[in-house]
Amino acid sequence: MERKKIGLALSGGGARGYAHLGVLRVLERERIPIDMAAGCSAGSIVGAAIAAGLRSDDIIRFSRNLGWFDVSGFSYSPRGLLTNEPLGRFIEKNFPLTKFEELDLPLAIVACDLATGKEVIFRNEGNVAEAVRASCAIPGVFVPVVGQDGKVLVDGGIASPMPTRAVRKLGAEKVIAVDLLTCGSVDAGTPNTLVGTFIQAAMMMIRNSSKSHHYRADVVIEPAIAHIRPDEMRRADELIELGEAAAEEKLDEIRALHEP
Repeated sequence: MERKKIGLALSGGGARGYAHLGVLRVLERERIPIDMAAGCSAGSIVGAAIAAGLRSDDIIRFSRNLGWFDVSGFSYSPRGLLTNEPLGRFIEKNFPLTKFEELDLPLAIVACDLATGKEVIFRNEGNVAEAVRASCAIPGVFVPVVGQDGKVLVDGGIASPMPTRAVRKLGAEKVIAVDLLTCGSVDAGTPNTLVGTFIQAAMMMIRNSSKSHHYRADVVIEPAIAHIRPDEMRRADELIELGEAAAEEKLDEIRALHEP
């Protein structure tokens, strides 16, 4: 009997996205096959890396010491304080495959149409770096990304903070969802910067919406990261460890998905 196709759905979470790498490390160690991935915001970066054939240790090696200005820069646009164009260049430099048509695995990246509030799903063709930039464009923080069709696109978490629907559309029969939002942000303390304030406020607004998407998942992993602010990139190692611990707690459920 053939096993069911397993999809990975990765939420946003700012710097908390490092926890996704801890989860991925456990899935690799346990040889749990991932057949497709969907991500929004920070989850879109990790999903794109997986689909491009990178393993968790590869991603950790070139990303653990990143700072915000390695993936962003000051903007002169009235639409946002920063631009995430450097994020696009980072992906082009470090990911071996950057076209949807070339990827090792099916990938869906979720952004939000600023005019309608509806989700926009990138898949099948086009530039992965541009799709990730759109999915990560937190309103007010980053300048929106204009798509080839003229749509003005912002952070996918606004429309679909947990991309379980998107990964189901790719053909996933079983879904592992990693939610970095529902842990809450009340324990993390007050941000010290304007950008940090914007990011934490955005995470708080979409937290409850994320939980409403859990019913489409077969396993939901929720790392205990409430004490870490979404702008604290310097805590990458701790976030990775917490992601590993959360995945290990769900191993019995995860292994059951792998059985025919």
